[in-house]
Amino acid sequence: MTTVKPSLELLRSLTDEHVLRELMRARRLTRANLAARSGLSKPTVGESVRRLTEAGLLVDTGERTPGGRGRGRVGSYYALADTVGTALAISIAPDGVVVERVDAHGDILGRTRHDISRPARAEQVAAALRRAVDQAGESDGKSIRLAVVSAADPVERASGRLVRLPDAPFLLGELDPVGVLTPQVAGPVIVDNDVNWAAQAERDTDPAGLHDFAYVFLGEGLGCAIVSDGEVRRGHSGVAGEIAHLVTIGPDGQATRFIDVFADLDLRRAGTTAIDVDRVGRLPATSRQALGRAVSGVLAAVVALADPRLVLVGGPWGSRPAILDAIATEFTRMPRHVEVRPARLTEEPSLTGARAEALDRLRSAIIALPSRTASSADLRSPNEHDHGFGRRQED
Repeated sequence: MTTVKPSLELLRSLTDEHVLRELMRARRLTRANLAARSGLSKPTVGESVRRLTEAGLLVDTGERTPGGRGRGRVGSYYALADTVGTALAISIAPDGVVVERVDAHGDILGRTRHDISRPARAEQVAAALRRAVDQAGESDGKSIRLAVVSAADPVERASGRLVRLPDAPFLLGELDPVGVLTPQVAGPVIVDNDVNWAAQAERDTDPAGLHDFAYVFLGEGLGCAIVSDGEVRRGHSGVAGEIAHLVTIGPDGQATRFIDVFADLDLRRAGTTAIDVDRVGRLPATSRQALGRAVSGVLAAVVALADPRLVLVGGPWGSRPAILDAIATEFTRMPRHVEVRPARLTEEPSLTGARAEALDRLRSAIIALPSRTASSADLRSPNEHDHGFGRRQED
């Protein structure tokens, strides 16, 4: 049997990846530090540092180890160059647009926020989004390689456009985040529903244990994400998990659409289908029981179709102990039920998920740069070139 040896190009690529990842974690290291941490030989690391420095991805910081007088040779500290760029994590929600810029170390370099008036209009949200991105990127001139967007609306999988569904409480569906952000971002713009990002953030809190679960969001809007085998299932068009029109048990015991339960219980904001979160918190016990029964009917449908191991309930009113107790109590009366738990993440769970995705994609994009055929001029000016990242909303 013939043994195929890896090519020199592959070995160099793997070495460069080790060096870059170590500097993403440790910020600055000498070649000796890199060799010790990666397990590679010093000459191999030295060649990688030389290649990456010439490519404009690493820089000599100018800092030196003490060295001399029996303490060994003086070592130079290297770090990632500013040319590796940054990424944006963006939240578009009823309470405003939030834009964070993160670097390859995971640091938040800046955060901007713009409020949105009600009712929201696509052109108003687009203008707020542009302003927030402009402000996020103007502080130090570092390029923005990609953006990850969390939107509080259904998202069309192929295009990244927001989808208008009946009774949706927030945007009108005309907003195209990819089109809005493409002039300001060098690479891809990835858009997904906020509940999907929140579910991914929950998964990442326990990657060994959370492989198969349903995440139900109960706030001004209603949503559900299904995580199966560790992956969010988005459906053919991207709108899987839209639970508002599932048929459940109404306050009068009759079958009704889930979204209509909130009208029956007088829990909607005036003139809209948005749920009044404060009013839900003041529900008397009998109404709270009726709401718990309606939610449990939705959970029963989710369990019957998706077979999750457990259900996580999040959102401004879904995670309240009294509401959660009512849901769990009613759910145990269903023919098929699973464990119900509150979501762990309560502060900006959707943005947390989008931020983690942005960091992971940024690091992968940086790792891929040495293997590209782009010139060093290309690497110094990423905003002027596409780099083959693509512009579409990705799976």
